[in-house]
This record gives sequence, structure tokens and C-alpha cells, in this order.
Amino acid sequence: MININLVCVGNLKEKFSRESQAEYQKRLSAFCNLSVCEIKEQNQLENVETILDREGKEICKKLKGYVVLCDIKGKEFLSEELAQKIDKLMLDNSCITFVVGGSYGVSEQVRKQANERVSFSSMTFPHNLFRIMLLEQLYRSFTIINGKSYHK
Repeated sequence: MININLVCVGNLKEKFSRESQAEYQKRLSAFCNLSVCEIKEQNQLENVETILDREGKEICKKLKGYVVLCDIKGKEFLSEELAQKIDKLMLDNSCITFVVGGSYGVSEQVRKQANERVSFSSMTFPHNLFRIMLLEQLYRSFTIINGKSYHK
């Protein structure tokens, strides 16, 4: 079974977000070993370079396997294409890590360690909402890969 790691800056503050994450973690457990690692969001009073550097160092410590950076400038996929991509990655990798940066994005150090960049949209989303969207798309991908009826 593939290991999927989510490395996310910040935590889920709202109860409904935590409950949504828990629901998708439960659903995904049929298809993968999922772990979610939250990196402490740095003090917003610091300058941007300091914030990115500190968060970046912590993110880099958690990177394993094939690294996918969620980035507004990344490649966009249809759900079926993302499923195909994950299916292919599972052939050669025992672990796929998805990175969700903080309010200011991620450091250049994190960008350099990413194998690929993926965008869900050219719009900006709140990080707590985006994390749930990512979990839902991972679940959708695994249902497509496994021929389940969830995906329509």
C-alpha cells in the first residue's frame, strides 16, 4: 500500500475542517497509508524572507519519496489525469508527499526539492479549504484507480 504524506503549513482551526479531514483520512485508509504533518506557521510580523526560510527548513525535514508541490503556477490536471499520474507514480515510488505552503508560499529550497508542481486553479484558496480539496481529490483519484463508483 502506497504511503501518502501531506506536509502543510498551519493547522486546521475550525471544527468543520478538522472533521472533514478526519472523514477523508478514514476514506483514504482503504487505499493508502496517509499521514498529515502540520508545520507551525511563522509569526506574520517577521519579514517574508525570514518566514519562508523558517517554514522551508521545517518542510524540507518532512519530505519523503516523490514530492509534489501544490503551487498556483504548477500544472493543472483533470481529476482523471491526476488519478493516472498517481497510478503511475505508485509503480516506482513507495511514498508520495504533497506540500501545501503557508500564506506566503514556500521557499526556493522547497521548490528545488519538489519533483513536480501541481495547481488546482489559478485562484487562491484559504489553506484549510485547500487541504480538504486536496484530500478529496486524492480520494477521488484512488476511487478512479480502483474502479469505485464515487467518481462521476
